[in-house]
Amino acid sequence: MEDYRRYLDPKTLNKVAGLELKARLIVEGFVAGRHQSPLKGSSVEFREHREYVPGDDTRFLDWKVYAKTDRFYIKEYEEETSLKAYMVVDTSHSMSFASGDNVSKLEYAKFVAASLTHLISQQQDAAALVLWDHELKKFLPPGNNPLHIRDIYRSLSEVKAQGKTDIGALLADVAERLRQRSLIILLSDLFDDDGGLDRGLKYVRHKGHDVICFHTLDPAELTFPFDRMTRFEGLEVEDRLLADPKALKEAYLEELEAFIQNARSACMANKMDYVQLDTSAPLDIALSSYLAARAGAH
Repeated sequence: MEDYRRYLDPKTLNKVAGLELKARLIVEGFVAGRHQSPLKGSSVEFREHREYVPGDDTRFLDWKVYAKTDRFYIKEYEEETSLKAYMVVDTSHSMSFASGDNVSKLEYAKFVAASLTHLISQQQDAAALVLWDHELKKFLPPGNNPLHIRDIYRSLSEVKAQGKTDIGALLADVAERLRQRSLIILLSDLFDDDGGLDRGLKYVRHKGHDVICFHTLDPAELTFPFDRMTRFEGLEVEDRLLADPKALKEAYLEELEAFIQNARSACMANKMDYVQLDTSAPLDIALSSYLAARAGAH
């Protein structure tokens, strides 16, 4: 069995099998009947050519281009594809943190991204992948043929946590790359400079995209369970601190609550979903509960 298959947990996939991931906003390019589209009329507008990959619908091959170049190209139209959903996964060093027997925040995010990619592809919608730390590391454009989906799974399985985070710049970069209004699924612990997330979300909203923010945190970050002298080390900075955690706990939890509230408020102010994920929680329950609630809100 290939390594990436471990991110496709059968229990989780079975839980979400009967659910759909829809966009709250009216976005371009949705398939008629499944999603509401702002594009009027029955005609479609040619947008561009792209190179053929196995699994593409051969009805859209441009034989005139093939006659001239001896290479296969697909004609893409504005309404050819369905919902475009971008899995935007934070791979910065802080995402490597894990306490006890829990998987790291990055591993948990990989499970979420793989499960949602599977769900989106089963809906005949198009999935894309963005991996980043302080800069863009990988960008796989939207697609739904089997080879493309497999590339997403493989890219998720291979990436390691490293580097610092710059969420604001990342969201602005992604928003600039998207030709059509799309669904952006952000998976991150959101540890960044003050204001970076808010600036990024405002820019994404300005561009008309829908966003789901999965705030991925370890239970030790949420509860600060340390009870003996501990040396704390920064994952994205060089700071080290030897301290009695009992003296820090109250102030830490107050800061954490303010941090979470700021992130939630930034999402709400931009009419985006905020979902907190605890890496000790069973993913099948957390994901299916959110998807059911989102579907019920339509």
